[in-house]
Amino acid sequence: MHYIASASRLFAALLAGLPLGVLSANEPTAADLDFFEQKVRPILIERCYECHSTESGKTKGSLAMDSKAALLQGGDNGPGLVAGHPDKSLIIEAIRYKNRDMQMPPKSALPSAEIKVLEEWVQRGAPDPRTQVVAQRPRKIDLEKGRLHWAFRPIAKITPATIQGHPVDSFIKAKLTEKNLHLSPPADAVTLIRRMSYDLIGLPPTPGEVTEFKKAVALNRDTAIRALIDRLLSSPHYGEKWGRHWLDVARYADSNGLDENIALGTAWRYRDYVVRSFNADKPFDRFLIEQIAGDLLPAKTLADRHEQATATAFLNLGAKVLAEADKEKLIMDVVDEQIETTGRAFLGMTLGCVRCHDHKFDPISHEDYYALAAIFKSTRSFTEEMNGAISYWHETPIGGLDEFAYVKSAERALANKKKELSLAVAAAKKTPTQEAKAKVEAVMTAVEEVEKNLPDLPTVVGVKDDSKIKTTVPIHIRGSHLTLGKPIERGFPKVMQASLEPKASFPKEKSGRLELAQWLAKPEHPLTARVIVNRVWTWHFGHGLARTPDNFGLLGDAPTHPELLDWLATWLPQNGWSLKDLHRLILTSAVYQQASAPSQEVDPENRLLHHFPIRRLQAEEIRDALLSVSGELDLSMGGKTVPLRNRQFVFNHTSKDATKYDSKRRALYLPIIRNNLYDLFQQFDYPDPTVSTGQRNSTVVSPQALLMMNSPIAEQSARALAQRVTKEGPTVEQRLAQAIRLAYAREMNFTDLAQAQDFLTAADAMLASSINDHDQRQIRVWELLCQSLMMANEFIYLR
Repeated sequence: MHYIASASRLFAALLAGLPLGVLSANEPTAADLDFFEQKVRPILIERCYECHSTESGKTKGSLAMDSKAALLQGGDNGPGLVAGHPDKSLIIEAIRYKNRDMQMPPKSALPSAEIKVLEEWVQRGAPDPRTQVVAQRPRKIDLEKGRLHWAFRPIAKITPATIQGHPVDSFIKAKLTEKNLHLSPPADAVTLIRRMSYDLIGLPPTPGEVTEFKKAVALNRDTAIRALIDRLLSSPHYGEKWGRHWLDVARYADSNGLDENIALGTAWRYRDYVVRSFNADKPFDRFLIEQIAGDLLPAKTLADRHEQATATAFLNLGAKVLAEADKEKLIMDVVDEQIETTGRAFLGMTLGCVRCHDHKFDPISHEDYYALAAIFKSTRSFTEEMNGAISYWHETPIGGLDEFAYVKSAERALANKKKELSLAVAAAKKTPTQEAKAKVEAVMTAVEEVEKNLPDLPTVVGVKDDSKIKTTVPIHIRGSHLTLGKPIERGFPKVMQASLEPKASFPKEKSGRLELAQWLAKPEHPLTARVIVNRVWTWHFGHGLARTPDNFGLLGDAPTHPELLDWLATWLPQNGWSLKDLHRLILTSAVYQQASAPSQEVDPENRLLHHFPIRRLQAEEIRDALLSVSGELDLSMGGKTVPLRNRQFVFNHTSKDATKYDSKRRALYLPIIRNNLYDLFQQFDYPDPTVSTGQRNSTVVSPQALLMMNSPIAEQSARALAQRVTKEGPTVEQRLAQAIRLAYAREMNFTDLAQAQDFLTAADAMLASSINDHDQRQIRVWELLCQSLMMANEFIYLR
């Protein structure tokens, strides 16, 4: 345990005992290349190639930008970029429009978002796979060769190496034996309950729960562990923790972001749908189908219909350039985002880059992309009226007549109040007395209060089939809707279909989303089951069996245990696609229950899982733990939490986001404002909510320590914890023992007591000159001690 008196000491404590990996600056990672394909290449094609590519026949200033070599060589002014240094790169200087003699594109500056993408690309070292110019003959996709890639092969029917024992352990032990390794000893009871509690419900165990579990383990360890797993899985907070994992994948947010940052004021209904689905252990294949085509499924009741319609928010939660004047471009941009998100979420594939060309690495063709685009092009994601400056997303009505009537009545009341305000203002102008001014202020206050509490219509962001179904969509040459090629019929990526699989059949009067969803949910699909079991494994162990959970393509990592991955991908459909049963399977294994020992030299990255990996708590877990141990956490569930009406602008005329994050509810219910995330989320690696993310980063940087020292929530939680533990008794031993139980789920030891006594003595001496009253000074030193407990390595890391 560490008692931290400075940011540098906290930072050192956080680093203590943790392995650090360093990536080579010369070799782009899969994530770097994915960043180029998804964000950089489309900008270069659309904005630069017209004047700077061998394909266009124009290389103004002797500069070509359609190959890595040409860009590094540069043109008349010298090299186009200096990898890792945006401020020294000519292309960055040109797009920033600060040099009057060099501004590109010449007609108008790029949008700020695109400038930031190119700056980040250069900062990353300008990763660029374009070893050949675009004008050269494109490669021919070899489907039969493509199907040899591990992720596209049929899921193998695997039998564990040994019949006896746990099947997961059998696969892991077989790999360990090859390297003369073995599993670490079992974790102790305290470590295990803390690990499982955070893992399944995202909250620390209470002292009472720890005591009961230790007693049960002493009687029968296996029985106690199974009972603990069942209790946690049956908790309503399980859905909050594991629903949050899926919301990362679904790029959930409460605002649109991009050009018009408007509130997605009904998105919370999708968030609550996800939580309910996980708590109910909805079969994953059903969960998948509802999100792609819930509005097209039959429903037994009106409540079921509303639930299924809510699920389709998955397709329409993405950020949109709502003020895009070219409406056809806007529609195709949204189609592209839906294809990319669906591909990442369910297939572990990057498909967005195929909008402009055949996939540069994976066997996904231009035709494959537009076969999917034809499905989503027949899906309406916007309101029928798209003629104004701002286009709004589609909202599906999900309320009853009474609810609509209530909202309309509230809107009429607001209209009447505004009319009353107009009359009061007119009267004040005519007779500017003090009484008249007071009347205006009173009515204005009433109007603001009514507006603040005005309910939204009972709707949810979602999609529906368009009134005009398009059975084909033409290829968009280089991704542009202005340059069209041959029409492509609706269909699925060929490499993911068995060679003898019959051609998909789509009803002419429907979009084809239901057929797409049903195809994705087939047990024999080569990707779907593999992807979800790998995600679950990732969220339990910190890394997947395949360590790139969002990219199962050729640039992704091959699985460390391919046999185990395929066995799990077969097991899940056979067991009703139950994720709770999958948790039980994984958590009852010796692999999961082992201790967190140091890594062995032959397996420094612990890829073979010879010990349980240490992980830092995620942003939400840190915040919720602060409130939980201090006794201030509000565990109420569900409901609207973003303090904005649907389609209300996030920023006012001052361009300042006034969103508050002082709620005591779980972090799941804090607003997710795109472009301006809550500072605690930003510091502790919350993912970009515009992109589907299956694995978060886990960094260790000094601003994290500063935030834990100075943020209001850390100070308030420390104050509340100090008040809580001082009720345990007058002695240091009594108070500290309870603080240790709450913060670390274990009993106090001699070292804890000695360090605490030293800390209290030093803090009392330090504060003596500023706080004369002894009792007040003691309150303050206990607050500092409690804050240091919650800043320590042991609180923030999980073993």
